Amino acid sequence: MTVRSTGRDSSAADRPAPPRPRETRVLTVSNQKGGVGKTTTAVNLAAALADQGLRVLLIDTDPQGNASTALNVDHRAEMPSIYDVLVDGTPIADVVQPCPDVAHLWCVPATIDLAGAEIELVSLVARESRMARALEAWQVARNEAGEERIDYVIIDCPPSLGLLTVNAFVAAQEVLIPIQCEYYALEGLSQLLSNIDLIRTHLNPRLHVSTILLTMYDGRTRLSAQVADEVRTHFPEQVLQTTVPRSVRVSEAPSFGQTVITYDPQSTGARCYQDAAAEIARRAVPLEEDS
Repeated sequence: MTVRSTGRDSSAADRPAPPRPRETRVLTVSNQKGGVGKTTTAVNLAAALADQGLRVLLIDTDPQGNASTALNVDHRAEMPSIYDVLVDGTPIADVVQPCPDVAHLWCVPATIDLAGAEIELVSLVARESRMARALEAWQVARNEAGEERIDYVIIDCPPSLGLLTVNAFVAAQEVLIPIQCEYYALEGLSQLLSNIDLIRTHLNPRLHVSTILLTMYDGRTRLSAQVADEVRTHFPEQVLQTTVPRSVRVSEAPSFGQTVITYDPQSTGARCYQDAAAEIARRAVPLEEDS
């Protein structure tokens, strides 16, 4: 029987608090290749950043709702969700839920209704920028209400390039790409980068690939080392030093409605995601440098 843990582990408590970014960083976690740890990366980085004292919003735009499940957030069909925001123009404040296991972490859940959103969005005005506008309006409303600014918004995308993913790209400034250290790791990456270029040219000039995280790393195999070396050669500025190994604990956690950060904070997987989150936070322009 697994004991549910909601406290911070000693390593997280001892780690120096990461700097708050000068402005809200909006990161889209995307990879059109399935099975690379995209949702796992999104939820665990969100939980790790929040666990380190930063204020984080995760937006689940995958109709499967796996990110919502991992954060133990209710996403039954009748629940208000990102579908209502994108299709009906519902304010984010009306659908956002706090994560019950991690302080400073909120989630906009996805429900099965989102499966039809691609078709419904086609006929709507400003269909590519509906998430961006909703997110901006929510942050303005929080500011006017005297609520503290969100430090990070992390958007989990479906593994395809449709209007849901396009909305995420238009809403973000940064793209975080998880790449598995396995054969065909770079399959589809050139197409993803091409699509990001198109979005930057036509819809969102601020968008750029800021971060690449190597996942499913197995230090016992030559293949993992070769893939890691190849990715670091092609993207030396974007690849994090931290790699995330294959981990039973990371895989188990969602079935208990948790991230690995709360499920087993002492595990290797949890520590690696904590380290990756700290790296991402250190890359921000600190709040105190704002003039």
